[in-house]
Amino acid sequence: MQGTWITVSIRHLFRAALACTLLTLTACVHAPAERTTREMARQSVDSILSERPAVLVPAPAAEEGTQAALPAPELYADLFARLRAGFKLDAAAGQPDIDRQLKAFVGHPDYLERSFAHAKPYLYYIVSQLDARGMPLEIALLPILESSYEPYAYSNSRAAGLWQFVPRTGARFGLKQDWWYDGRRDVVESTRAALDYLQYLHDEFNGDWLIAIAAYDCGEGTVKRAIAKNRAARRPLDFWSLRLPIETHTYIPKLLAMRLLVATPGRFAVAFSSIADQPYFTRVATQTQINMKLAAQVAGMTAEELYELNPAFHRWATDPAGPHFLLLPVGRSEVFAQNLAQLSAEQRIGAAHYIARKGDSVASVARQFGTSVTAVRDLNAIPAGRITVGSDLRVPPTVESLPAKVILAASRVDRKIRFHPVARIRNMPVDRRVASRVD
Repeated sequence: MQGTWITVSIRHLFRAALACTLLTLTACVHAPAERTTREMARQSVDSILSERPAVLVPAPAAEEGTQAALPAPELYADLFARLRAGFKLDAAAGQPDIDRQLKAFVGHPDYLERSFAHAKPYLYYIVSQLDARGMPLEIALLPILESSYEPYAYSNSRAAGLWQFVPRTGARFGLKQDWWYDGRRDVVESTRAALDYLQYLHDEFNGDWLIAIAAYDCGEGTVKRAIAKNRAARRPLDFWSLRLPIETHTYIPKLLAMRLLVATPGRFAVAFSSIADQPYFTRVATQTQINMKLAAQVAGMTAEELYELNPAFHRWATDPAGPHFLLLPVGRSEVFAQNLAQLSAEQRIGAAHYIARKGDSVASVARQFGTSVTAVRDLNAIPAGRITVGSDLRVPPTVESLPAKVILAASRVDRKIRFHPVARIRNMPVDRRVASRVD
């Protein structure tokens, strides 16, 4: 081939590795989510609101120095029951803005159903993390407003992931972002960062959760300036009295309207498909870089399913520098670990190989295989300098096809495009601009 040899075919590698080492895979354990069967009452939202139901009382405060104990998770009928038990925010009943958002939500049951269907793989984990920190469980509803629980959601402000972090705020809270991996889409890491940020804002604004959540939306500087103006004018300093961006003044009512729907769905003729109060995924160590398609085959699932739980990885393989973990459905972790142990580090990567010729450079090899200089250097531990003639170089497999969402996420890193409407979340028909926090 005129000096160019691909010495190991990725296709042959997969066949050989899997034929020799894989254990028998178990059948899929997660059935598709059931669709909600609704018999929607014909009662109008206006008539419901006009009844002015009793104010929803926040969870009772614990005695000083203690935390109010929630029942053990196994005592709840489902995850929605657990959510209701952990609601702590002031429901602010009677606020006209909340009533308007209630009408919008109730008028679009497909939006609610779609959002909670997206939430199913992630909601238990987020609720458990909030529970462990003693934070209001209403915060688990924020990703519905931010991203509709779509982990690949991306805004024209360059905010990404379930929690819609912009790059600078993500970096501030320890979310790694590079050619291989974007921690803003990592379900575990972005949740840790979001809860760290919200707890910081709660402490910064004297324990006021509504103001803290407003600051999460529009930025702490904006809220501080609004508070300073009200203080100078001797006006009240609660959220409802602050002059904040219009979007933020709909953000909090949306959250409280969603809280009311989840707390009392029957009052509004809304039904939610039950979500089990049990883990959906577990985190499994891979120790080294691994080809995502191979990892999916080893786990007995499709590549699309694997990327949906691990959306931070937007290339054909995980980041060679880590994190060396994958999220897998609970029933797949054991067989994955057993099969993975049978594969060598070379087999796990599933790379093709290329013998460097005279005149080759890292850049020319990257161009030849349609990849980046970063990828070639990372795969071959070449932090700097030239390659040597005759070197056996790992290169990305040329036969790999990635899910459309993953290709789109990678293309943003490659700066081919900055924004694409396919990635936008499907918003409610109210004035909410996706991820307005400035970078």
